[in-house]
Amino acid sequence: MSETSVVVRPDLPIGTISPRLYGQFAEHLGRCCYDGLWVGTNNSSIAHSHGWRTDVLQALKAMPIPLLRWPGGCYADHYHWRDGIGSKRPVRLGMSCGLTVEDDNSLGTHEFLDYCVEIGAEPYLAGNMGSGSPQELCDWVEYCNVSLNTALANERKTNGRPQPWNVKLWGVGNENWGCGGNYTAEQYAQEYRRYSTMLRHVDESAELVICGLTDDWNRVIMDALKDHLSLVDHVSVHRYWAAGPAVDFSEDEYYKMIATSQETEPFLQSTAQIIEAVTKGRKKIGIALDEWGVWAPEAKPEVNYEQVSPLRDAIAAAITFEIFHRQCHVLTLANLAQVANVLHAPVQTKGTDFWCTPTYHAFRLYSGHIGATALTTTVDSTTFALPDGTAGISATASAGGDGSYTVSLINRHLDQAAQVAVRGVSGAKAKAQLLTADTPKAANSALAPNAVAPVELEVSGSSEAGWRCTLPPHSIATVTLAH
Repeated sequence: MSETSVVVRPDLPIGTISPRLYGQFAEHLGRCCYDGLWVGTNNSSIAHSHGWRTDVLQALKAMPIPLLRWPGGCYADHYHWRDGIGSKRPVRLGMSCGLTVEDDNSLGTHEFLDYCVEIGAEPYLAGNMGSGSPQELCDWVEYCNVSLNTALANERKTNGRPQPWNVKLWGVGNENWGCGGNYTAEQYAQEYRRYSTMLRHVDESAELVICGLTDDWNRVIMDALKDHLSLVDHVSVHRYWAAGPAVDFSEDEYYKMIATSQETEPFLQSTAQIIEAVTKGRKKIGIALDEWGVWAPEAKPEVNYEQVSPLRDAIAAAITFEIFHRQCHVLTLANLAQVANVLHAPVQTKGTDFWCTPTYHAFRLYSGHIGATALTTTVDSTTFALPDGTAGISATASAGGDGSYTVSLINRHLDQAAQVAVRGVSGAKAKAQLLTADTPKAANSALAPNAVAPVELEVSGSSEAGWRCTLPPHSIATVTLAH
C-alpha cells in the first residue's frame, strides 16, 4: 500500500474558522420544525423540554450548533412574526416549496430565540420581503433588539422577555429571484436599499444579508449598492447538489457526488471576486452560504422533502468543510439545509424514535476546528488518486489557541484503503476517530440508529517522523495532536 503525505504548514495560516461556518437551517417545511424540533407543550407521547424534543435538543447541543437560521427559506416570505407572539395565535397557511399546511404558530419568536439560548446557537432570522413590508420587518427588529421604553419593547416584556435578545443577523428576504417575489435583480436591489435603510435606523449594529444568486445576478445587485455599501454585511448564496439516488447510486454517481461537492469552491471564489470588484477594500462584505447540502431526487413534496442520508452524504459534507476552511477569509457564515428530517439532515425522527445521520457524526468529527486558525495543507496526489486523476486523500488542518492541532482527513476512494502520513505539526500525543462503513450507501435508521458511527482510529509515529494511520475506503478521520 503506497503512502500519501499530508503536509501541514503552521507558518501559512489562512484565517479564523468562524463558528458561524458550522451553522444549521430550520425552516417551517415538512417535519423540520414541527415534529422534528418542536412537539408542543401539550404532547404527552414524546419527551420534551418546554415543547422541544429532548432527544433532538441534547443531540444538537452536543454537535454543537453555533448558528441557526429560521423560519425559512421560502416560508419566510409568507411569515408574519406577530402571528407567533402572545397567548392568542392564529392558525395560518404554512407555505413553502409547494407544501401548504396548517400552521398554529405555537413555535414563534420567543420559543425559537429561547431555544437558541438553550442549545448555544446564535440566531439568524430571515425577514419577509415577499408579502411583508419594511415597517413589519423594522418592527420585528425593534421587538427583538430594543431596550428603550417603546410600545414594542414593552410588549416583548409583557410576553415574558424583559431583556432584548440582540439578534445580529437579519436576512432581508430569501431567494427573491424566485419564491421570494420573482424580482429581477434590479428590482430586488432597489427594494433591498429601501428595506435596509429603514432597518439601519432601528438598529445600526444589525448585520444585514442581501439575497444573491448567480454571478450575473450578484454583479447587478452589488453594482446597485456600490454607493451604499454600509447597508450590506453579507451576500447570501445557496448551493445544492445531487448525483443519482440517495442510496441506490452507482460507482459513477458516487464519484460524481465527490466532484459536484468540490465545485462549491470555485462558486464561492467567483462570488468573492464580484464582491471585491465593487467594494475595492472599502468595506468587508462576506459570503453567506446560508443553504447548502445534498438534495436527493427522492426528496419531493409528497414525502415532505425527506431523504435517507447515507455515509456518502457525510463525505460530501466533509469535503464542504474543507472548502469552508480554505475560504474562511471570504466565507462568513454557512447553514446546512436542514437541521432535522428535511433534506440533508443531521438528525431524523419518526414518532418517539430518533437517530443521528452520518452527517451528524461528520459535524462532530470536525467540531475541533471551530474557532481555530485554518492552516495551509498540501497533499501528495501522485501516489493515490481517484479514477479521474484527482487526489484520493484530502485534508484540512487548524491550530488551536492552546497549541494543539486538529487534522481531518478524507479517503475519497470508493474501494481502496490508503496509508497516510501527516507531517509538519507537533504534539506529545495523538488520538483519532474514524467514520466509515462497509459501503458508502450505509445509513442509520430507527431500527439501526448506530449502523454508522465514529470509532477510535490507531495513530502511530511521532512529530519528527510523521503521524501515520490507515484510512479505509470512503472514510473520514480526525486526528488531534495535543501537548
